[in-house]
Amino acid sequence: MTGLTLGGVAVALIILWLNFRKWWKGSRNLQDLLHYGAGAGLGSLSTICIGGALGWGASGVAGLLSSAGSTGVSKVTGTSGAGVMPTGRMGVLTPEGAVVTCVILAGVIALYKSSGKLEKRRIIGGFVTFAILGFLPGVAAMLSFWPDVVNAAGDTIRGIAERGGDAL
Repeated sequence: MTGLTLGGVAVALIILWLNFRKWWKGSRNLQDLLHYGAGAGLGSLSTICIGGALGWGASGVAGLLSSAGSTGVSKVTGTSGAGVMPTGRMGVLTPEGAVVTCVILAGVIALYKSSGKLEKRRIIGGFVTFAILGFLPGVAAMLSFWPDVVNAAGDTIRGIAERGGDAL
C-alpha cells in the first residue's frame, strides 16, 4: 500500500461530511444513505482484499488521494499535509467470506448501473471514503465486526449448500 497521509484522510473526511451533511439537513431517511453506504461497505471490505483487484483498487485510491490531498493541503495552507498515517486491517476474509465479497461487489455494480447520476456519485464517494479510512487502525478496529459478518454469511451459505436446511 502506498503511504496514507493526513491529506488523504482530509479528502475522505470531506467526502464523508458532504454526504452526511445533506442527509442530516434533509429528511434523515436511512434509505437516502443506501447508495453511499453500499459504496462504503464495498470500499471498507476492499481494504482487506490483499492481493486481489479490490485490494489493489483500494490501495490505489488511497495512494492517489493521499498524494492529491497532501498537495492540496500544502497549496492551500503553505504547510505540508504529507504526514504519513499508520495503517491497519479490519481482519481477514475466509474463502467463504471472499465469495460473499464478490456477491456484494456484484450487488453494488447492479445498484450502480440502475442508479441516476447523483446516486452513482454517492456510491463512488462511499467507496473512496472507506477505501481510505478503512486503512486507519482506529477505523479498522471500529469496523472489525464487518469481516466477521461477511465470513459468517459465507459459512452459512456453504453449510446450506452442503447440508441443506439442517445447517441452520
